[in-house]
Amino acid sequence: MSDSPIPLNRPPGRASRPGRARTAPTSTGTKSPATTSTGGTGTAPARPAPDAAHRRAQRRRTLRARLTFWSMTGPALIGLVVFFLYPLCANVFYSFTNYDLASPPKWIGLRNYEYLFTQDPRVGKAALNTLWFVVILVPVRMACSLGIALLLTRRKHASGLWRTLFYIPALVPPVASVVGFVFLFNPGAGPVNALLRTFGIKGPLWFNDPSLSKPSLLLLGVWMMGDIMVIFLAALLDVPKDQYEAAELDGAGSANKFRYVTLPNISPVLLFSAVTGVIAALQYFTEAAVASSVANGKTGIDAGADQLLGYPNDSLLTFTQWMYVQGFSSFQLGYAAAMAVVLFVVAAAVMAILLRRVGLFRQKGA
Repeated sequence: MSDSPIPLNRPPGRASRPGRARTAPTSTGTKSPATTSTGGTGTAPARPAPDAAHRRAQRRRTLRARLTFWSMTGPALIGLVVFFLYPLCANVFYSFTNYDLASPPKWIGLRNYEYLFTQDPRVGKAALNTLWFVVILVPVRMACSLGIALLLTRRKHASGLWRTLFYIPALVPPVASVVGFVFLFNPGAGPVNALLRTFGIKGPLWFNDPSLSKPSLLLLGVWMMGDIMVIFLAALLDVPKDQYEAAELDGAGSANKFRYVTLPNISPVLLFSAVTGVIAALQYFTEAAVASSVANGKTGIDAGADQLLGYPNDSLLTFTQWMYVQGFSSFQLGYAAAMAVVLFVVAAAVMAILLRRVGLFRQKGA
């Protein structure tokens, strides 16, 4: 047996564990933590509070991050306020006034809107023409651009040449394109009608016919579809090939592969093209204005714009053209501002409905 004595403060038969902290009774009957072999207590020491230097360094890092953020977003926010929010608020204010640039604006309340919706004789025709371009021009351009992009993806030889040929018309300035098209479709001396006469066909009046003036501009819009075609082509080339292979193994034909593979993959691009196309069609101005003036034998739209724009028979008069006439020909800036507010509200409503109905940007399961 060992000769070491048994500790007096432990019951007999329980060995003392080395290294275990012991507590000693205090005067109040509670136990105080005993010191360890290193001189510390049995509890973990509290973390020291950060000193002043550490706090100053943290404040500098925070300030640097904020300065970086505002230096990056500041120019964009300034541009948004100066070139969008302020003009928008000013336009809304002027829409309730009678303003002609020569005298201070005079508050007239809702009289501009009352005249716009009840008395203006040409605004209804202009709105219908604009609606035609939105409903007909935008889908036709998208369908033709998608069709050409599909053909180019299947082209093995000289694909770069064909892409260039289809994209070049988009680089031509709109005014030059319209002037060239009006010359080509001139009913008397145009090459198109001359070619038709060689086959014994009497050519139509094209831009001089109220029933064919908008379809003639539709041909121009299809000819200048290179910008949309390039976007569709990039989206089609990005569709995973393994999905087409899996569809072929399941026995899917070309139509089913297009419906169940191609369309779901390019649907965000389709929505983007639809949104930008609708916005451009609501603001359709240059092509229709130049076609009206050139077909009427004029070279400008400054003199007599109220009679010149829309030729023939107001068939090419769009909402933005009539707004231009009211603002810069008749100098009715207040009434033109009211038309601009209505156009903005209509465009915003169409975009909201389109994005909500299609729902391509919503998360799955949301």
